[in-house]
Amino acid sequence: MISLRGAAVTPTGVVPDAIVTVSGDRIASVRPATDADAAAGERFAWILPGFVDIHNHGGAGGSFPDSDLAGCRTAARHHRAHGTTTLLASLVSAPGAHLVRQTAVLADLADEGEIDGVHLEGPFVNKCRCGAQDPAAIIPGDPDLLARVAEAGRGWLRSVTFAPETAHALELVNVCSHYGMVASLGHTDADFDTTLAVLEHAERLGVTVTATHLFNAMPPIHHRVPGAAAAMLDAAALGRMVVELVADGVHLHDRTVDLVWDTVTPTNAVFVTDAMSAAGMADGAYELGDLHVTVTGGIARLTTTDGTQGSIAGGTSRLLEQVQRHIRRGRDIAQAAAMAATTGAKVLGLADRGSIVAGNRADLVCLDADLKLAKVLWRGAEPPSAQ
Repeated sequence: MISLRGAAVTPTGVVPDAIVTVSGDRIASVRPATDADAAAGERFAWILPGFVDIHNHGGAGGSFPDSDLAGCRTAARHHRAHGTTTLLASLVSAPGAHLVRQTAVLADLADEGEIDGVHLEGPFVNKCRCGAQDPAAIIPGDPDLLARVAEAGRGWLRSVTFAPETAHALELVNVCSHYGMVASLGHTDADFDTTLAVLEHAERLGVTVTATHLFNAMPPIHHRVPGAAAAMLDAAALGRMVVELVADGVHLHDRTVDLVWDTVTPTNAVFVTDAMSAAGMADGAYELGDLHVTVTGGIARLTTTDGTQGSIAGGTSRLLEQVQRHIRRGRDIAQAAAMAATTGAKVLGLADRGSIVAGNRADLVCLDADLKLAKVLWRGAEPPSAQ
């Protein structure tokens, strides 16, 4: 039995002085401390639920889109060591045969328990909003290919990003329904009505819908041409979908994060890293799929040969750093924890993750008074090293 003591962030609010006990891989109890607990528990300033990242391409030099099993394992363990105890490994646009092979590799990693599923970002996106997706690999919506990738995933393909305006978009939703996958809308130039039509079709089928990194790789909101971003914000405010935010201060301005945070509430917004292999690494040259990336000052951009600034090419943060950033800005810690853990677990339908409740899996992040990481529990134990 493990006993932790500190301010615990629970679904009903912060318990200022709590005792959280862990038995095996489960949270056994959560209760306020009493005078009898004077010497009980390892003490921390804060106890948060383990983070849930539903959009992550790698870290520590490992790249989910193209590394072997060992490299992918290293990436997963790197993020776990920083508090991300549930993670989807994200792929990028690539030829169909490669997507099938790499999804099978990641399914093996999921069988090991190292990751919690696969996220396919592309190739059914809009070339004009490709961002750091290889335009040569982008193709119109192909429901048969999506089904083949899902079969290769053996039940571990949990989410797929596609543009609402791609060919056969409604049929892609049908495939998501058949395999129990999340339909994530992004890398899009769609108008408001096209976006809404895909959402409504998904709702009829009971398919969960998210927005892939809201505002990134889509047109900005125009007051006369609202477009996909406005449709997504409107739907999230009504509880009809969940929007991803790469809240690292690079992909989005902090005040933009605030706007979404206060408009849709943490119930319908989720922090994601969109991390690539450079997360946790030094500046330098990296790859994202078949594209070359240069990281300078911790910011990843596509490498260019003419001196111009390339597109942002994924993130280099961990969810821990996003949570720290916004708490230090004065945002509510319980709401930040919900966006980094609870909402992501809800998107994935994982009822035993994302919140500190008796019976849930014992995934916990403990912070000191300066919000620095002090301890991580994954399934009731400290996680293995990244190596």
